[in-house]
Amino acid sequence: MTSVGLSNTSIRRALLDLLGKPMSECTAVYVPTAIYALPSGPGDALETARYVADMGWQEAGLIELTALPSIEEEHWLPAFEAADAIIVGGGNGPYLGYWFERSGLAARMPAALEEKVYLGVSAGSCLLTPGWNFDRERLERDGIYYDDEYDERSPKGFGSTFTLDVVPFGFRPHLNADYFPQADLALMERAAAKVDYPLYAVDDETAIKVVDGQVDVVSEGEWKLFEK
Repeated sequence: MTSVGLSNTSIRRALLDLLGKPMSECTAVYVPTAIYALPSGPGDALETARYVADMGWQEAGLIELTALPSIEEEHWLPAFEAADAIIVGGGNGPYLGYWFERSGLAARMPAALEEKVYLGVSAGSCLLTPGWNFDRERLERDGIYYDDEYDERSPKGFGSTFTLDVVPFGFRPHLNADYFPQADLALMERAAAKVDYPLYAVDDETAIKVVDGQVDVVSEGEWKLFEK
């Protein structure tokens, strides 16, 4: 679980440890869907796809969740099943949750997580947690999932509370990032106070590694665990 992916040697080494072999011998599939709900989505989608392609995989492919309901499974499922790693990118969380469930990929994830490495980036990491942050009053009033901590809103009618809920803690990325000036330690503390489970606040040089329930922090930067 990362903020921005393989930002340093320690995180890359942790991924290699999970894979159990060099990336040049592994295949990966990348899910970019969350990024489209951001204003910079079109450019960011291309940039992040290039980033994944350049990581050093033997082979990499892209699975777009919004397309899955309209195409035959044999067009994408073999690549998903053959992949050693599933990379789920960042962007808008409730939008990602909506399409994970709507596309049907969510139903395949429990089995996939038993045998594949999951690399989450920002919202893709938060998808593993018990829930998203959103303003419930605004949802009731406007029908919009709005993250009042990061000032991000999902397109009306295309947000969801769905998460995979496979780790027992929250995850708030981009601690002290200059492009998220509000994401300081005080905000993270307020975020932790809203939930009834532990919460990790991490910067872009930190990752959370989870294997069979064992949680390890991999960091060359700053992080804090708010315990319950």
